[in-house]
Parts: sequence; structure tokens; C-alpha cells
Amino acid sequence: QWIDSGNRTCPITKLPLSENPSLIPNHALRSLISNFAHVSPKESSRPRTQQEHSQSQSQALISTLISRSSSNASKLESLSRLVRLTKRDSSIRRKVTESGVVRAALDCVDSGNQVLQEKSLSLLLNLSLEDDNKVGLVADGVIRRIVAVLRVGSPDCKAIAATLLTSLAVVEVNKATIGSYPDAISALVYLLRVGNDRERKESATALYALCSFPDN
Repeated sequence: QWIDSGNRTCPITKLPLSENPSLIPNHALRSLISNFAHVSPKESSRPRTQQEHSQSQSQALISTLISRSSSNASKLESLSRLVRLTKRDSSIRRKVTESGVVRAALDCVDSGNQVLQEKSLSLLLNLSLEDDNKVGLVADGVIRRIVAVLRVGSPDCKAIAATLLTSLAVVEVNKATIGSYPDAISALVYLLRVGNDRERKESATALYALCSFPDN
């Protein structure tokens, strides 16, 4: 609809699109919606598994993080525990992403609180491990925050931000989006020049991933 109406910019990033853009159907999201629609709302009476317990626990943490009335200390605790839960469990990563927690995590990146910023970047990095999440994270505005962190964040935050770019760049369309974003590549190059060992390693890895796309 957007293209057929004559628009030639991305509705999310506002960057110009090519004359004949290649549109990629999001079959993964359609499948998730279809599967969700057929799930029975009734819970069984059997004892909960460890995975179900973790999912229940994650829901409470998500609610705390999303709530506007939560203190920074509460948000930090929720972020720390969500980082641990999403580190190895793919189903938890999907559930957390679908819950709308990405927006709350991005608000923490923008908060100016260095500790909150580091934990929220770590959570976003874990969520990006799911291939189905990579394009959605970019659409939610992750790139703008990452570039800002690469410029003015703490050394640890800069390193995590560069690692997150590497993870997102696994998807070809994201390589193009990141490369066309103002200052993204130049911020990585700057970090490669002046950063500490970890920052330089992560920025070099991100640049290597991005440069497999010819236009970059």
C-alpha cells in the first residue's frame, strides 16, 4: 500500500528507497500470528515445567520494565534478570520480543543512565540472536540509538553496540539499512581508531560484516 500510494521513502527510517524496491514478505510473522490464533487459552492442570516457570517469570519482569511508574532501580533489576533469561533460551527471546519490551529497552538506552544503558544494550543483543527479530529491531529504531552510543557511550556500551550491529548485519537487508544510516560506518571507523582493545575488536568485526554488502 505504501509503495502503491507513490511513496519512495522508508516509513520507519524516512530514508529514500530504490526506484523499484524489492519487498520481502514477512512469512515468519504471519506464521507466528497464525499459530497464536490457534492456541487454546485454557491452561492445563499439570505442573509447570522449568521453561514455563521462566516464561512466567519473564512476564513479571517485562511488566516492571514497561511500566512508567517503575523506578530506575526496578528497571535495572528487571533488565539484569531478563538478560540472564534470554541468553540461552530461544523461546524466551521470542516471547520477550513479542511483548513490546524493545521500546522500553530503547528508552533505557536513551535515559543517560550508563548502567541502564549497558543492561538494555545487552538485552537487545540477546534478542537479536533470533533471526526473525533482526529486521524488526531495526524497524523499531535500534540503529539510531546504537550510532549515538558509539559516539558518546561508555567503553563497555560502545563495545556492546558494535557487537549488536554485527548481529543485526547477519540479515542482508539490514546491511544496506545500517550502511545507509548517517554516521553508522564512520562511527565504527572512529572507534577502530581510538577505542580500547575490546572496542576496536568489535568495531572491526562489525565493519567486516557490513562490508560484505558491496554498496558499503
